[in-house]
Amino acid sequence: MQLINGLRKDAIAGDIYGGLTAAVVALPLALAFGVASGAGPVAGIYGAIFVGFFAAAFGGTPAQVSGPTGPMTVVMAAIITQYAHEPAMAFTVVMMGGAIQIVFGVFRLGQYIRLIPYTVISGFMTGIGCIIIILELAPLLGLSNPPGGPLAALLALPEFIGNFNSDALLAGLVALVIAMFAPARLTRYCPAPLIALVLGSLLVLYVLKDAPVIGNIPQGLPSPQLPAFTLKALPDMVGSAIVLALLGAIDSLLTSLIADNVSRTQHKSDRELIGQGIGNMIAGLFGGIPGAGATMRTVVNIRSGGRTPVSGALHALVLLALMLGLAPLAERIPHAVLAGILLKVGYDIIDWRYIRRLHRAPVSGVVIMLTVLALTVLVDLVTAVAVGVVMSSVLFVKRMHDLQVEGMEMVTGAQAHTGLSYEEAAIMEECGDRVLLYRLHGPTSFGAAKDLTSSFLNVAHHEVVIIDLTDVPLVDTSGAFAIEDIILDTKGHGGHVLVCGVAPRVKEILDRIGISELFDNGELAADRLFALTAARDLLKQADPVKTG
Repeated sequence: MQLINGLRKDAIAGDIYGGLTAAVVALPLALAFGVASGAGPVAGIYGAIFVGFFAAAFGGTPAQVSGPTGPMTVVMAAIITQYAHEPAMAFTVVMMGGAIQIVFGVFRLGQYIRLIPYTVISGFMTGIGCIIIILELAPLLGLSNPPGGPLAALLALPEFIGNFNSDALLAGLVALVIAMFAPARLTRYCPAPLIALVLGSLLVLYVLKDAPVIGNIPQGLPSPQLPAFTLKALPDMVGSAIVLALLGAIDSLLTSLIADNVSRTQHKSDRELIGQGIGNMIAGLFGGIPGAGATMRTVVNIRSGGRTPVSGALHALVLLALMLGLAPLAERIPHAVLAGILLKVGYDIIDWRYIRRLHRAPVSGVVIMLTVLALTVLVDLVTAVAVGVVMSSVLFVKRMHDLQVEGMEMVTGAQAHTGLSYEEAAIMEECGDRVLLYRLHGPTSFGAAKDLTSSFLNVAHHEVVIIDLTDVPLVDTSGAFAIEDIILDTKGHGGHVLVCGVAPRVKEILDRIGISELFDNGELAADRLFALTAARDLLKQADPVKTG
């Protein structure tokens, strides 16, 4: 197996330029995410370095650039707060999250993670964007957030407004305006976050000198730290790690899809999860915050010529060089400037595309999206996603139930219609009401199993019942037992049952559960015509006068 997925010698020039450009974009964001997480700016930089390098080297999306992202930072901030008494445990959670992502990739779970409904993704991404905006209001005003998360920050907003630092606010607003409205002609050569970082910092350095700054940043390479945990805290740590792993997987695979569209390539989901997991494990080992595939950095990389993992790995090495050489300058960066940059990030994370369509979107989807949004902001991400997935699943089952019920059709001789061939309709008319043809359409699952049985039990008994599964590609356990109930009920009243049109996958389920054992010789017919002919023969044997 090729160690680095998508490596090509002919793309080296574009990869170098793409990697350098992505590093320039990543620097201010990594610093800002590190500060926002509560772990400090250096943790953001080292998260970008380690996740960026190892996700590129071992991942499955050639041109993807990975590093700290808004969603991962929000979860990490909660973890840092929870384990403030023992920071090593917080970074152990990051390592555990990376290990879980590797398990996801090894067991090929990437295809299932991508099945999360869009309304759920929209809700929690919008919620995360709102959380970032709420939590950055205090730093924008030159203040610190109280403990208690976004709700506490919202409640403290009146107090913030009454005690704000005017220098910090002005510097933060300048950074925000630049990040949002920098002209495209300029950002083509220098990314807006970097322009905002430099100009905002210079403004504080020479004019607005009362704005709080980052302060001391440790220099040199980080030292690895061993995992730390207690048996009492382990269940909570595993829960937090699962949240990180799931969110990182969703975030990365969504960015992989965007990278595919921009670069006209095809990523490998499971390999990408393994690469992200390795990167997060090593980031946690060296005190870096977790990361995932970063959409803006990935798109910038591709548009700058990056096509292979060399660009993602180079972006990480450039950040390492900048960190080792420019750490003293980074100490003078104002918190308010980073807050201004992150406010733009939070704004971009919000799913405005769906929000603009709320008035036209299906009500059920809107309810799910708003529920997930509210739970994300007011409770926690795992609860929000779990509730959203359950709501979406129940809605899907209801829709499938309606379709399956619509596909149930009971036909007797007097009702023979164009759905049958001429020969089939003739046999049905000949047999009259003594034969019931019970036709099913589409997958038969637990959603409609009860209706499948009750609909049959509510009709008069017939001498022969034909269960037509010609248009049923799949049946689950509940559907199979419903078919068994129909067979047993008919035979219990002295009738005959024929089953026709059974697809191989359907027969496999019937065989496994043991329902096929109920069939006597000839009761499992190849097709509908064969079953109708057999039904007519059974009636003639029973009472030749009534038939024909």
